[in-house]
Amino acid sequence: QVQLVESGGGLVQAGGSLRLSCAASGRTFSSYTMGWFRQAPGKEREFVAAISWRSGSSTKYADSVKGRFTTSRDNAKNTVYLQMNSLKPEDTAVYYCAAGPAYSLILTTRVDDFGSWGQGTQVTVSS
Repeated sequence: QVQLVESGGGLVQAGGSLRLSCAASGRTFSSYTMGWFRQAPGKEREFVAAISWRSGSSTKYADSVKGRFTTSRDNAKNTVYLQMNSLKPEDTAVYYCAAGPAYSLILTTRVDDFGSWGQGTQVTVSS
């Protein structure tokens, strides 16, 4: 199990930007697929972005954020990032990072495939 702590959330106006960070414990961070999910009030948790293990050469994004959000990882710092640009009010949610399968050849986006979760950070976008 890997411990995860998100930071960087806050209140921003529509069209603005935020960068979320997720710091992980442990020496095996680079072996994990990492994902970002979000949950708005009254809605189910949904996939936002994922990045493959080690090099992070593969990424996937939800259609709703494609072209606006970018995920990256720095294995030396045990940290994964979510850069969010052109934010919209509908992006308002609690954002979670999660660790998925280790050494996986498939970049999953399924919530159930991610076993370790952070506590979440609130992102609020005002119109």
